[in-house]
Amino acid sequence: MITFNYETNFKLDNESSTENWIQTIIDKHNCELGEINYIFCDDNYLHKLNVQFLQHDTLTDIISFDNSLGKLINGDIYISIERVEDNAKDFKVSFTEELHRVIIHGVLHYIGFKDKTEADQNEMTLQENLALKELKY
Repeated sequence: MITFNYETNFKLDNESSTENWIQTIIDKHNCELGEINYIFCDDNYLHKLNVQFLQHDTLTDIISFDNSLGKLINGDIYISIERVEDNAKDFKVSFTEELHRVIIHGVLHYIGFKDKTEADQNEMTLQENLALKELKY
């Protein structure tokens, strides 16, 4: 089950098609969907979580708390809409594309992809790009 929660003045368009897309990506990696909660928030909200739980005094676009068990995918994914907006401008992509990249980024972490090393970052970007090609706008 996937739930979308809002702690800021934002509402995801097409929740059901986004949910189906996430399910497709999980299936393609031979994993099973448990429970994923998306929480869309602002910079201030996510910054507080970053300091409290990760001891990082920085802004970020996403924090994911992984509760997966083996191939059963579970977790809470917090996304700052303000960071996504700024990153979309910086990367010269649409807000929608950047939002979907961040949405699937958290799931890819739960599946097992990392992004700490350059090689891992390259693989993560490849997996994000492959997932985005699956998305039907």
